[in-house]
Amino acid sequence: MNGFGITEMITLAVLAVILFGPEKIPEFSRKAARVVWFLRNVANNAQTQLRNELGPEYADLDIRDLTPKNLIQKHLLDEIQSDIDEIKADLSEVRSDLDSDLKDAQMLGEDIRHQLEDGEEPELAALVPFDVEAT
Repeated sequence: MNGFGITEMITLAVLAVILFGPEKIPEFSRKAARVVWFLRNVANNAQTQLRNELGPEYADLDIRDLTPKNLIQKHLLDEIQSDIDEIKADLSEVRSDLDSDLKDAQMLGEDIRHQLEDGEEPELAALVPFDVEAT
């Protein structure tokens, strides 16, 4: 409700009754409604005039797009959003690969631990790939 809660509305109504009296409240309400209607009309006319003067390429112009936050989001962030989505997809694939490698390493560690608990000598050369020529 435009930032007004029930308590603010009740407080304003009580203050209006105390300040102006119950006889003048309907008159002030009509005047306030006329002012709001007039201001809304002025804003709509200004927006329509701006669209007409800018030409047909700006027919879908929305005044809210001219605020700095929306302007930056529309022209800068939306252009790189697809790149961000691609990077996220790549990173999720890398994460799933790393998770599977981590599970394999944990299973290998469990196998070695069981072999050591049983008193066996674990064969690390068979378990861990090792390239002799690389060293």
